[in-house]
Amino acid sequence: MGNVVGVKDYFTVAGGARLQGTVKVDGAKNSVLKLMGAALLAEGTTTLTNCPDILDVPFMKKVLEGLGCEVDYQGDTVTIDTPAQLRSDADFDAVRQFRASVCVLGPLTARCGRAKVALPGGDAIGNRPLDMHQSGLEKMGARTYIEHGAVVAEAESLHGARIKLDFPSVGATENILTAAVLAEGTTVLDNAAREPEIVDLCDMLVSMGAKIEGAGTSTITIEGVDKLKPTQHEVIGDRIVAGTWAYAAVMTQGDITVTGIAPRHLHLPLEKLKSAGAQVETYEHGFRVRMDRRAKAVDYQTLPFPGFPTDLQPMAIGLSVVAEGTSIITENVFESRFRFVDELLRLGADAQVDGHHVVIRGQESLSSTHVWSSDIRAGAGLVLAALCADETTTVHDVFHIDRGYPAFVEKLNALGARVERHREETLY
Repeated sequence: MGNVVGVKDYFTVAGGARLQGTVKVDGAKNSVLKLMGAALLAEGTTTLTNCPDILDVPFMKKVLEGLGCEVDYQGDTVTIDTPAQLRSDADFDAVRQFRASVCVLGPLTARCGRAKVALPGGDAIGNRPLDMHQSGLEKMGARTYIEHGAVVAEAESLHGARIKLDFPSVGATENILTAAVLAEGTTVLDNAAREPEIVDLCDMLVSMGAKIEGAGTSTITIEGVDKLKPTQHEVIGDRIVAGTWAYAAVMTQGDITVTGIAPRHLHLPLEKLKSAGAQVETYEHGFRVRMDRRAKAVDYQTLPFPGFPTDLQPMAIGLSVVAEGTSIITENVFESRFRFVDELLRLGADAQVDGHHVVIRGQESLSSTHVWSSDIRAGAGLVLAALCADETTTVHDVFHIDRGYPAFVEKLNALGARVERHREETLY
């Protein structure tokens, strides 16, 4: 058997950069994939605009094509032609590559009366079981079980139910919503996720003919309808990418204006930056963050929206390692998210993990070295930390970053960074 050649990209990041300028945020990764899945609910052509150029969009395209859809992806527009008869088994190879693929579970159960979705893969940030997804569908009349590495849901018909989530899970909220819109009767979902991406999904479903009240609150009421129609919808801006740029401005003592985002979606993260000493101005569709000195240490704890987002926790840690003073960061959502700290220790950070907490003593600069990304946000956080190092840092496994940050290198360099992408071939 001959050798197999594997190709991996890595970044080299020059330290000492001060980021300055304007950057536009694309559509939200955590929204576009779920909206693509929701297109399964209506026969015909659904069009999504303001879609981000990230690896996960082609992954979801492959999932939908495997179910019988025709999907066209040009520029920032995704067009999905959904047939009258869908296949109910989601392709194993496509699904296992990313977590968001499980969002087809609800639509397929509602449209086909059956769904089989391989247990999904994605980021290494901790255990994310499907118990609440299954329990919600079961309360609406489905039978669910795990078989041969896949979750299966079967239902001759779905009916409305009163469902209370143990935790405001975004994924469970989405799957219950997309099943309930075609169920008979009224579904009341208590302790629902309140994230802006949930509101975006509800807005699209309403434009398809769904009857939904309470989006953005902890109680969502869905009155089932017989049929939905295809629609055209613009994806909201990515608040996590926007937040990444905001924290980059403060970490590098820079001045960045971010457009294409509603600042209210980042209220708490921006308030934290103000507490750290930054000047923050907000506009209708963007904000400006300026910092002319070293940041002051601030404490953080991650919580579901409107709390501090777990996806910005690596940026909060990155800022803390170069801030003045001691910070305590508490992770309340994903238990393995502190793997990122091990890489920061390579850069010379003074950080100690204790269960769900990490105590960080900030220092003026970091020491360049080789580091490895473990997930999308950790990868971005490592690049920002590398900008604060003394020399050139090499960031490996950057395919994670490509899954969530469109044109990341190009946008960094346009702001004054010196980041280069390299490709290496490895024999296995």
